[in-house]
Amino acid sequence: TELVQFMFENQFSMARSAASTMLPPVYVYAVETAIQMTLTELNENLREIYIEAYTQKEACEYIQRETAKELYQIFGSYQPELTERDFYELEIGSAGIMRGYMAHPCDAELTLEKKLRLFFTMSLRTYNVPEEEIGRVIRFVEGLDIRAISEQVMQKLFKALAMHYEFSLQGIM
Repeated sequence: TELVQFMFENQFSMARSAASTMLPPVYVYAVETAIQMTLTELNENLREIYIEAYTQKEACEYIQRETAKELYQIFGSYQPELTERDFYELEIGSAGIMRGYMAHPCDAELTLEKKLRLFFTMSLRTYNVPEEEIGRVIRFVEGLDIRAISEQVMQKLFKALAMHYEFSLQGIM
């Protein structure tokens, strides 16, 4: 759980800096989640960590509670009648979708781009984002070199982990 907390805090700050603070919150959310899913395609160790985090009760609870706070800030304007607790309950389902896609490696039919498109369509509809905006968000992410951005985030994350937990990066990257 401590590792999940460390990764959660560092990953989101790194993703935000990669995404640019000038973007609307829904775009930052899309970049953050695209980076998470891409990381699991770039590194099997990270895939295992993410899957375990979404499976282990205490770690999953932490992820869902912290993510719900973010979601409330990002999507509250689309559904002003919902509370932070409502967003927590929506996150339970959204996290299940995220875990499902992370656990299933990309292949010739389910490419990373298709996986991201499907995830954004499902999750953004859940948060009542208008269809036109969903399309713009998807096109925006597809215009990024998400693999290169994720590779940079992964390198920074590994360096931060190595400094915090004093382990070697050899064999991980």
